[in-house]
Amino acid sequence: MSDRFYIPDLLGAGEFVLTGPEAHHLVAVRRFGDGDEVVVFNGDGNDYPAQILSAGKKSVVLLVREPVFVNRELPFPVVVASALPKGDRADFLVEKLTELGVNRFIPLITTRAVVLPKVSVVEKFGRAVIEASKQCGRNCLMQVDAPQKWDSFVARADLPQPLTILHTGPGLVGASGAGGTLAVGPEGGFTTEEVERALTHGFVARSLGSRVLRTETAAIAAAARLGEGTKINATNG
Repeated sequence: MSDRFYIPDLLGAGEFVLTGPEAHHLVAVRRFGDGDEVVVFNGDGNDYPAQILSAGKKSVVLLVREPVFVNRELPFPVVVASALPKGDRADFLVEKLTELGVNRFIPLITTRAVVLPKVSVVEKFGRAVIEASKQCGRNCLMQVDAPQKWDSFVARADLPQPLTILHTGPGLVGASGAGGTLAVGPEGGFTTEEVERALTHGFVARSLGSRVLRTETAAIAAAARLGEGTKINATNG
């Protein structure tokens, strides 16, 4: 895959002057120069092949060619809502969900959450999405929602089906599905009341197995299974 750089602007065939952090990264970090070929993207679903006409310290002049539509998205929506783990593990979670093709990430505020996310995480995670998209080849950016309280989240009517809440419990039975909405709690788990509220709104409690996983491990593992349409065990809670 060609080296990719993100431009948050409308793109079309012709000359484009790239400035800011991406221009610095292209020239000073990646050491590209006049005549080199790169690919730029802006999240509209296309690759934009481009040639560097001139590379300066603060700006790069690109000759952008006709867009090439490249579909690297899943054929169904996957939404992951999760309590946040501590420190860099949250960035790791966002990075991996982007690579797995998740369409939307919703930071959750739950009863036992250790990290209480602020609205500023949207911008922070947005940068992580861009970097992961540059690496994995996605041309559509995973959307990051503002942090949401549990009761508001489970009552949303715009979440894709099926609705899944990760939980542990007896009476596991097989269940399958491709895509949908996945809710992941903090490492202390969801409270009984939170699970019950989710079930009343149409969620089904599912388990990844008998071992207790860290928040980011559970979210990544379950998202990978939903993306592949493979089975996750289900329980009545």
